[in-house]
Amino acid sequence: MPLRIGLIVNPTSGKNTGGRIGAEAATLLAAHGHDVVDLSAMDAAHARARAKAAIDAGSLDRLVVSGGDGMVNLGVNLCAGTDLPLGIIAAGTGNDIARELGLPVRDAVEAVERIEQGRARQIDLARHERADGTPTWFAGVLGAGFDALVNERANGWRWPKGQMRYNLAILRELPGFRAIPYAVTLDGVRTETDAMLVAVANGPAYGGGMKVVPGAEFDDGLLDVLVLSRISTPEFLKVFPRVFSGGHVDHPAVTIHRARSVHLEATGIVGYADGERFGALPMEVTVDPRAVTVLT
Repeated sequence: MPLRIGLIVNPTSGKNTGGRIGAEAATLLAAHGHDVVDLSAMDAAHARARAKAAIDAGSLDRLVVSGGDGMVNLGVNLCAGTDLPLGIIAAGTGNDIARELGLPVRDAVEAVERIEQGRARQIDLARHERADGTPTWFAGVLGAGFDALVNERANGWRWPKGQMRYNLAILRELPGFRAIPYAVTLDGVRTETDAMLVAVANGPAYGGGMKVVPGAEFDDGLLDVLVLSRISTPEFLKVFPRVFSGGHVDHPAVTIHRARSVHLEATGIVGYADGERFGALPMEVTVDPRAVTVLT
């Protein structure tokens, strides 16, 4: 059955892989008889506006995004609270959300198969309301500790590009880094602690394969909150690389909590979620069960 598919492509994601794979997928979808509406634009804000207009008009059967976790974030924010299914063409650098959902990565043919015939899976989203009351969601992980400081530093640089920029930001940030004083309120219960890392997870991974909360599930109606308490810099250097395997969760300084609502307070911390600058703390995050439908 022919579908009317809205497509947003980030041409620069994954070192321009997003544009190539997005174009290949668009060609395949059109060849299969679908009406592909290109909603891409000069930047995310204009693409969001074009897509929202099409969604509000009720003219789409699917919304599809091509790129990395940032594009998935754009897609879930457009589709949250609607019946419109979201298709994902994973073509970015990290692709953590797509990978953890079992979707193909950098494969246009398999991605098109999911868009056409995939199972409609309802997943939770984590919601934060901005000062003006506007809701914004993330699907994966909010980093609000050392990782967020590294992101903030790296994003202030124009050079170098890619992963090297973040590696250099780690080297610059680490020597002066000290545990951050937090107030963490979980379902109304407040705790004050000094921590190296605090992450609020709707899904298991972020940062290109870092399984920060390996037990987190997209559809359990809960947020997983990881706290890595104060440890020495040498010990932190030993623990941090184990995040890629999930082995860090056995460290005695790591605790993982589950809650429906999380309030984080800290000074000078800007949280990053789904690879995007999400907002400064203090921040309230609440789980919205089954808030979006993804084709898997």
